[in-house]
Amino acid sequence: MRAPPTGAFIEERPRIRRALIVDDHPIVRLGLRCVIENEHDLAVCGETERAGDTRAAIHDLIPDVLICEISLRHGDGIELVRHVRAHLPRLPILVLSALDEAIYAERMLSVGASGYIMKQAPSGEFLVALRRVLDGNVYVSDAVGNNMLRKYSAGGSYASADPIDRLSNRELQILLMIGKGMSTRDAADSLHLSVKTVESHRQHIKRKLNLKSSTQLVRYALLAHSGVALELLEED
Repeated sequence: MRAPPTGAFIEERPRIRRALIVDDHPIVRLGLRCVIENEHDLAVCGETERAGDTRAAIHDLIPDVLICEISLRHGDGIELVRHVRAHLPRLPILVLSALDEAIYAERMLSVGASGYIMKQAPSGEFLVALRRVLDGNVYVSDAVGNNMLRKYSAGGSYASADPIDRLSNRELQILLMIGKGMSTRDAADSLHLSVKTVESHRQHIKRKLNLKSSTQLVRYALLAHSGVALELLEED
């Protein structure tokens, strides 16, 4: 067989960039795998459903990007993103969640996510978001991006109408755990905090959201977790 002539053009195949999927719903992981592996330059290198297993999978598989849900039955997606960013600052993280982007997108960026897209988005938009973060950029929807620009152009004086924006990142994290049905003890164990500290956060959440009782707090948290638009609850 004759060797190709010197200087002949040899087409190079694009490097396959590999994603690790973190979601506790098997059908979601299957759907993502089908979308990703239909692309010539993308592949799935692994799947996990627990935050704890994800850290080991990242070490073993060395993915090019992490795709994760915030709300996990076993573990906390917010803490996972924070942990990964602290230990692997260059690994892109795309949050793909059913939780309302108006509430969670900016918060997830603040703890280290590279992008945020909702599960309701079309597959084409998901692929745009995935490639955007793989290329080292940030992805949010136009609505979220415009809202962030309004805040910055107002010099930090922009007042959101959403009461959840009053919460700190830790308080929002605990509100999400309450919405998943976790007890104060469960939340404390998951976050490596004392029960007293978590209870203090619960009281701060009630005060900031103008909730009068623990029952109202649980109802509010369930609505927030389900992605329903929230209004301040009136006293029962």
